[in-house]
Amino acid sequence: MPSGASGGGGANFVQAKTIKKTDNSTSTVINPTGPAITCDTSAVTATDDITYSSPTTQGTKTDLKLDIQVPKSSGKKPLVVYITGGGWMLSDRTANLDQRTYVADQGYVVASIQYRTTANGATYKDALADVKSAIRYLRANADTYGIDTDHVIVWGQSAGGYLAAMTGVTNGDKTYDVGGHLDQSSQVQGVVDEFGPANLSELASDYDQAAKDSNYAAGNPAAQWIYGSGTTKSIKEYSGQIAAADPATHISSSTPPFLLLHGSADPLVSPSQTLNLFTALKDKGVDAERVVLTGAGHGDMTVTAAVPSASPSGPSDDASSSADGAAKPWSTKKTINFITDFLAGHTD
Repeated sequence: MPSGASGGGGANFVQAKTIKKTDNSTSTVINPTGPAITCDTSAVTATDDITYSSPTTQGTKTDLKLDIQVPKSSGKKPLVVYITGGGWMLSDRTANLDQRTYVADQGYVVASIQYRTTANGATYKDALADVKSAIRYLRANADTYGIDTDHVIVWGQSAGGYLAAMTGVTNGDKTYDVGGHLDQSSQVQGVVDEFGPANLSELASDYDQAAKDSNYAAGNPAAQWIYGSGTTKSIKEYSGQIAAADPATHISSSTPPFLLLHGSADPLVSPSQTLNLFTALKDKGVDAERVVLTGAGHGDMTVTAAVPSASPSGPSDDASSSADGAAKPWSTKKTINFITDFLAGHTD
C-alpha cells in the first residue's frame, strides 16, 4: 500500500469531548469493520507536480499543482478529482494516497489537487475557483490523460468535502469560472462529500462548549475562510456571507447526485452538518445518499483518539491499517466500496 498523509485535516481547532447524537433514520448506518483496501500501484501510471493554474491572491502568484493517477488499461476513463482537507489552512495534494490509488485501480483517472487556503490569504471563493480551474484544465488535457470528459466526479474530505459540495451545487454558475481554459466546462456529474462542513454557523452545533468556543472564535481560520484575512468576525451568526457560502443555498435543478459520509464520533465537524445538507438535497429532489460510520472519527486521523468512542489511529507506512493491524474505519473495503459503487453508478 502506498503511504501518504491523512486527508482529514483540522489543525488548531479544539476537538469535541462530547458529541450529541444525530437522527440517522434517513441515513445508511454501517459498522465500518472488515478487511482494509489493498492497492496495485503497478496498474496505474502516476504523474506528479503538474501546474494547472497560477492565480494571484493579494498580489502573490501561486503555482497550483495536481498529482494524477491513470489506469494502464486501454480506453478513456471517468475522472475523479480528489480534494484534500486541511482545516482551511492546508491543502496537501499528496494526502490519502492509499484510498486514491484504490479508486484508480477500479478504472478511474484520479487527480488530487492543491487549492488556495487562508495561508495564501484566500477565501472559499478562491478555493472553489481553483477546483473549477482544475476540472477545466483536466478536460482540456483529456487526450493526454485518457479522460472521459462526460463523466467527472468530485470527491473531498473535510474542507475538501465542503469544496466538493460547493462545486456540485454551483454547476452551471459561471461566477467561479475564472482563469484558464474557459472554453471547457467545470460541471460535474457527481459529488462524494466525506465529513465536510456546510453551514459554518452550525459547525460545532453537536459539541461541548469548549469546542464551540474554539470554532466560533472571532478571526479564526474558519472566519477567515468566509470573510478574508484580518477579519475580526465570527462564523457564529448566519450572516449573508455565511448563507452565500452554504451549499444548501445553491441547490438547483443542475445539482448532480451526492454521496455524503460521516463518522458518528467526528470531533471536528458536527455529524449534523452532512445530515442537514443531505436533507436539503432530498427536499429539492436531488439524488442523494448519506452513510454514517458508527464510532468513526474525522477520517483516519490521529486526532480521532481524543474522543473515546472514536476509532484511534496513528502514523503508519500503510495508511489503511492501525498499529494493531486492524483496518481503519475510513479505509475498509466496506467503507470505500460505497464510494466506488457510487462512482460506478454515475459514470456509465
